[in-house]
Amino acid sequence: MTVTPMMAQYLDIKAEAPDALLFYRMGDFYELFFDDAVAASAALDIALTKRGQHLGADIPMCGVPVHSAENYLMTLIRKGFRVAVAEQLEAPEEAKKRGSKSVVARGIVRLVTPGTLTEDRLLEARAHNYLAAWCEVRGEGALAWADISTGEFHVVACPRVRFGPDLARLGVAEVILPEGSGVDAVVEEQGAAVTPLGRSAFDSTSAEGRLMALYDIGSLEAFGSFSRADLGAMGALVEYIEITQRGRLPLLRPPRREAASTLMAIDGATRRNLELTRGATGSRDGTLLSAIDRTVTAGGGRLLERRLSAPSTEEEVIAARLDTVDWAVRDDALADDIRAILRRAPDMDRALTRLSLDRGGPRDLTAVRGGLEVGGLLFDRLSGADLPLDISNLAGREDLLDLLDRALVAEPPMLLRDGGVIAAGHDADLDEARQLRDEGRGVIAALQAKYAAETGIAALKVKHNNVLGYFIEITATHAARMMERDGFIHRQTTASQVRFTTVELSELETRILNAGARAQEIEERIFASLRTAVLEASDAIFAAARVLADLDVATALADLARGEGWTRPRVDGSRAFEITAGRHPVVERALKRTGSPFVANDAHLTAEDGAAIRLLTGPNMAGKSTWLRQNALIAVLAQMGSFVPAESAHIGIVSQLFSRVGASDDLARGRSTFMVEMVETAAILNQADDRSFVILDEIGRGTSTYDGLSIAWATLEHLHEVNRCRALFATHYHEMTALAAKLAGVENATVAVREWEGDVIFLHEVRQGAADRSYGVQVARLAGLPPAVVARAREVLQALEEGERRGGGKPKAVIDNLPLFSVTAAAPPPRATPVEDRLRKVMPDELTPKAALELLYELKILAGI
Repeated sequence: MTVTPMMAQYLDIKAEAPDALLFYRMGDFYELFFDDAVAASAALDIALTKRGQHLGADIPMCGVPVHSAENYLMTLIRKGFRVAVAEQLEAPEEAKKRGSKSVVARGIVRLVTPGTLTEDRLLEARAHNYLAAWCEVRGEGALAWADISTGEFHVVACPRVRFGPDLARLGVAEVILPEGSGVDAVVEEQGAAVTPLGRSAFDSTSAEGRLMALYDIGSLEAFGSFSRADLGAMGALVEYIEITQRGRLPLLRPPRREAASTLMAIDGATRRNLELTRGATGSRDGTLLSAIDRTVTAGGGRLLERRLSAPSTEEEVIAARLDTVDWAVRDDALADDIRAILRRAPDMDRALTRLSLDRGGPRDLTAVRGGLEVGGLLFDRLSGADLPLDISNLAGREDLLDLLDRALVAEPPMLLRDGGVIAAGHDADLDEARQLRDEGRGVIAALQAKYAAETGIAALKVKHNNVLGYFIEITATHAARMMERDGFIHRQTTASQVRFTTVELSELETRILNAGARAQEIEERIFASLRTAVLEASDAIFAAARVLADLDVATALADLARGEGWTRPRVDGSRAFEITAGRHPVVERALKRTGSPFVANDAHLTAEDGAAIRLLTGPNMAGKSTWLRQNALIAVLAQMGSFVPAESAHIGIVSQLFSRVGASDDLARGRSTFMVEMVETAAILNQADDRSFVILDEIGRGTSTYDGLSIAWATLEHLHEVNRCRALFATHYHEMTALAAKLAGVENATVAVREWEGDVIFLHEVRQGAADRSYGVQVARLAGLPPAVVARAREVLQALEEGERRGGGKPKAVIDNLPLFSVTAAAPPPRATPVEDRLRKVMPDELTPKAALELLYELKILAGI
């Protein structure tokens, strides 16, 4: 069967991107065909239609409007699809010049993938969208990552054992891997998309040349020293960006090599347990980030998340950040002024990237203008102030700011094609074209008045029709006089009128008819020149954006510290961990909404040599997990450069943070809750060192009592003798408290409770000592278990405890001797009637005759009599 020219073109283009859905531009719609249409219609919940036939079968088709395509792209990307966008590369008029049946030329202009998004609607303004590439050369691994929406570009040494934790730290959207790398499952576990590339893309020699060409330099030494694995990862990343952007590279900043030893190592399980930046549902709600984020700019929000995800282990870096926050806390009036100005700062980073990819619009230019204006205002406001921060990069672009201010209107439209982007008075030709476009009738009227005055013919009119266009019309009585005048050219004579034209009128007509297109053409030319000017200053603009983000984070953390009563921590190279009256920032924030106070607690874990472990016992719901987590979060906050929720804090730098808190299974990988617990515990015991901080909660709970106790016991001993770390270890096995007398670095702690009339009251205070009971039955009662179940549980517990006190009562024998469960015996007593409730409150000796009579009437009403 013959294939139509259009369908032949479609199939050729589709062959270039077989693994992606093809958005094929047809006028005002992107159309999808065949299997792409079936998949897209289901994913987007849009109608599936058909268009013609191919090989004897109907061709499925669906489409989305071009003007709203971004919304559909967002849905498809989030559902795991990749999209190839094929645009019309010429106007239909150009195609017709090749023949009436010629198809408009089309081609793929970009591949849209999770890691290559640049549009604001497709991105979280306050979060990075990282694309990463991992390479391994002779056993040496490296991870390169970039956010093409902001231009950030980094690389770090990354052996296989560090691959998962580094991906978790970055929260990458997409990872490029060599074919057959064997680490696909690690990427998928982090929820990122896997993109395999041929191994040639990771060749370090080719990569070096590719990077030098990208930055137009003769050597990469100016950027630092890179290993072969570093080069391979960076080269693959750049090649993939070239593939997806079809040769249009974004403004990638020079690559920065990170040293893994300068960042606190936090694995994926610990990040999930502590909910640093993402909660259990994947959102920010309830996370540490949501509790501390008071930034007012998108760039500041991204910087805050970066620092929180990767706390520093360098004393100098931490001290410098704390100094800046301290300054903003002390000079609160100036800090508030800075925040007020920063609220006007647009996102210059992402605006620059879109402009570099030729996807930018007028509002991206105004974003740069607005950012430079804010930078200038802040520079003027802070000049002369004793700042611990270099703000020199906020100044020096006055020429560019002046150009953008003169050229652009205050609030331009979103799209250049809508017109009205360039300010009046900036370009004389543009002003003239607009006048002709918008005031054509007025210009013609002025010309008519001019001709009437010159000829002395008051009845002279300038008119228009579709045949002649614009023409001068007079009555036949004045024809002879007009014929004698130079410059008036006869066009047509009718029964009562004679029509003329002039060269001036013909030229004006042409200009009026073309004025709209000419105005658009001039605006596009001026926009292109402004875009070029901005891109030429990109390094300075990026530098200014970094200072704005630094100021935003510092003043936001200062606002948080002042508002919540946080203090500056002391962070040094010791092995101290001294927290006085520490609080959990997320829990405290939640309690404030209900008006409930948070009970602060101390944590003292200092040990100059050897382990320092607190073994915490106490009932569930008493706050053990909260205490464990809050101390881990305080360490993270301190090393990211923030004040902390405590009266005082002295923290020796933590190199690795580990957390095993909470219960969950991993059914997709065939892991039970207990298996997940054991895998995470194994990772801690195999990796923790004497600079680590570890929190462990209820190790061994997922198996039998003796198995669980044995595992927990051995784990604590290993932490003390081998890992020699600082740790908080919560357990419900009271037998383990005996280890405090055997291991020098272990001390007991407990969460205080009080019993009152069979109920347990949680005091949420952590004290020295050990708990003697778990209060599990009381907690079960508070949770709402049926009274019959609670009563039976008390009966079984009492029998077991009595058998243990007697010394020979094995649990199985005690349970075998228990009477059978009786529904009648265990059933709760019948509920009292309203009459009985009222009578219980009556004191007969205190009733007067009148009161007794009133009570009798009241009881009759309650009884319904």
